[in-house]
Amino acid sequence: MFKKAPFIILSVVIFFVLFAPFVTEKDPLSIDLDRIKLAPSIDSPFGTDSKGRDVFARVLYGGRISLGVAFTASAISLIIGFSAGLISGYFSGWIDNLLMAFVDLILSFPSLLLAIGISVLLPPNVFTVMFAISFVGWASFARLIRGEVYKIKEISYVDAARSLGCGHLRIIVRHILPQCLPLGLVLTGLKFGGYILTEASLSFLGLGPQPPSPSWGSMISENRAYILSEPWMVFFPGLAITVSALCFNLIGDYLQEKFGLRQDFIKK
Repeated sequence: MFKKAPFIILSVVIFFVLFAPFVTEKDPLSIDLDRIKLAPSIDSPFGTDSKGRDVFARVLYGGRISLGVAFTASAISLIIGFSAGLISGYFSGWIDNLLMAFVDLILSFPSLLLAIGISVLLPPNVFTVMFAISFVGWASFARLIRGEVYKIKEISYVDAARSLGCGHLRIIVRHILPQCLPLGLVLTGLKFGGYILTEASLSFLGLGPQPPSPSWGSMISENRAYILSEPWMVFFPGLAITVSALCFNLIGDYLQEKFGLRQDFIKK
C-alpha cells in the first residue's frame, strides 16, 4: 500500500490541477480588496493573499504552470539526452569524445546556478524556464544512457544483427533503444521532482512566469513578507511543491527497484 501512495497522491494533485475550473469557481487573478489576508475558511480553504486573491485557486492554476514546465522540460531533456547518449555510446570515437566533452562541460557547473545564469540572459517567462531546465538537464541523461549503450552493444544479439547486415539505425532503434527505456523511465521519475524544485526556485527569483500569472514559486516569493503573520499564503504553495517533488522521487525509487537498476549507477 505504501508503494502505491505516491501514485495515488500524485494522481489527485494532477486531477485537481487539470480540472481546476471545475474544482473551484474562484478566479486566480481576481483582486478583491475587501477580502485581503483572510484566514482559511469554508469559502476559501487556503485563505486569501495580500491582494484578496483566493490562494486555493492560485495553487491549482499555478500547478498548471509548475507541473507543465517540469513535464515539458523532462520530455525535452529525455529526447535530447537519449539521442546524444545513443549516438555517443554506439559510434564511439571522435563523436563520443566531442559529445561527452560538451556533456562534461555542462555537468561541471552546479545545475541551479547554470539555470539561473541562462534565465538571466533571456526574457523572464515560462519558455525561458523550460529552456534553462532542459539545457541543464539533458546532459545527465546523455551520460547515463551512453554508459548503458556501451554495455548493450557488446551483447551477442547485437553482434548477430550486425553480422546479418542490419544498418546502424535499425540496430539502434530495434535492439538498443528498447533496452535503455527502463533506465530512461527511472531517470525521468527521479529528475522530475528536481525540475519542479528548479522551476520553483527560478520563479521565486522572478525569472519565471511574471505576475499576475500564478506559479508555486512566485506565490511564495510574493507573500514571503507575511510568512509569520499570515503563513497560509506561503505554506500551501510550499506544500504543493514538497508533495509533488516527493511523490515523483518515490515513484523514481519504485521504478528503480522494479527494473532492478543499481542505486549507485543511477546516482552517478
